Amino acid sequence: MNIVANGAVSIDEVSRIIGIDSNSLMRTIMELAAKGFITTEKRTVASYDLTEEGNRYMLLGSPEARLIQLLKKCNCTPKPSDLPSLAQEFGVELTIEEAKIAINNAAKLGAIRFQGGTIMLNRIEERDPVKESLITISRGGSIDEKSLAQLLKRGLVRRREQSIILIKPDQSLPGLLRNGVIKPARLVTSLTSELIRSGEWRNLELKEFDPSVPVPILQSIGRHFYSEFIDFLKEIYESMGFQETYGPYIELEFWNFDALFQAQDHPAREIHDTFFVSAPSQRNVPKHLIDGVASVHENGGGTGSMGWRYKWNAEKALSLILRSQATAVSVRTLASRGDGEYRSFTIDRVFRPEVLDAKHSMEFHQADGIIVGRGLTFKHLLGFHEEFARRLGMKRVMFRPSYFPFTSPSAEIYMLHDRLGWIEVGGTGIFRPEVLAPLGIRESTVLAFGMGVDRLAMVVMGVGDIRDLLSPSIEYLAESRSKLVKAIQSMT
Repeated sequence: MNIVANGAVSIDEVSRIIGIDSNSLMRTIMELAAKGFITTEKRTVASYDLTEEGNRYMLLGSPEARLIQLLKKCNCTPKPSDLPSLAQEFGVELTIEEAKIAINNAAKLGAIRFQGGTIMLNRIEERDPVKESLITISRGGSIDEKSLAQLLKRGLVRRREQSIILIKPDQSLPGLLRNGVIKPARLVTSLTSELIRSGEWRNLELKEFDPSVPVPILQSIGRHFYSEFIDFLKEIYESMGFQETYGPYIELEFWNFDALFQAQDHPAREIHDTFFVSAPSQRNVPKHLIDGVASVHENGGGTGSMGWRYKWNAEKALSLILRSQATAVSVRTLASRGDGEYRSFTIDRVFRPEVLDAKHSMEFHQADGIIVGRGLTFKHLLGFHEEFARRLGMKRVMFRPSYFPFTSPSAEIYMLHDRLGWIEVGGTGIFRPEVLAPLGIRESTVLAFGMGVDRLAMVVMGVGDIRDLLSPSIEYLAESRSKLVKAIQSMT
């Protein structure tokens, strides 16, 4: 009552101040209105959210910022028509349409100039105000009117009108509170055994209930949309002949790194890239695996490789960490099943000491899988990814040569999305002999891949902030689940 007595206030504001859900307040508000202490008024207010294009810009940066990044990377003066192919070469996502937008806006900013039909970098813009504004809006914040008008004009945000309920005090309410006619009381809605035993019930006022007052209707939305997306991916893998496998969150460095021919001084094994567990080392790895991995690290183990040429430390390999890559599950599967013909995959959490922001999280999901058989080639692997992309609703796949310690040849995977252009989704390659030999695999070829599930979900559903994938908001969950259903329907 004291909150309302100070003037008009929205139900959401009252909810925030007293820490009670706005739906739960409705009964009390209606009772006070029925007694004439307050009045309620519905108003329409404007709110803003991001369009699909706005989500893309928030995730990747504005086209003009990406153009500046590209020119800085290539240190060249390209023709406008060369920008899309140049962007692919240097790993910058820039579609043909975005290149046109980027040139226009970067020129207005004075960041580029034209000379002889080529684009020259005039100055490097460190900030990307468009991306910053989009992030602010996505988090419910406000920006200046000029910036908002520009974002609306570019179609990056949309205006939504929302109805709110304002609570206004009756003219007599402040006086009644001052004169003590209305006094604060500690109301309880349930009389517990503890209140009776302690005698505290004597100091309380039991709330009377009016059965005629309508109660809020709880919205049922079903399962969390991200869980459904993961199940959708699992169905795709299973339909392609894969069997799901599992592994522990707390893992040995041996399985996470050493068995994958990742040197013990590799940067990924430093404290800034791995969570270390302060527990005694484990010794549940068979001796023949320990000896085999030690041999390939030190001298190649008869695989034709020279290895890493250092003294391998078994104690370090048997230390515990939080699993940083789901490939640890795949290598465990190879150790248990050996040679043969089979396909396995896992979709599960991995952990890295990242700083939480719109694109990074210290806990995220990875999909990892292997295809084991004789006579398999890199061409088979690329064909698998093309089929997977088709089932996921992506139109095309592009591969760029890359390097991973445990595969050769290796490639990065890019998929072409209808709205968002080329998106990097993971890595792939053929497991090296240094990985397979210690596991006893001599006759089979093993095709391997790993993908960021969170990134795939953000692309498919147009989510701009990785934190929203685990949002507890009922309204957001309902909206996102609807988006997922539409996305899946468009794929099938």
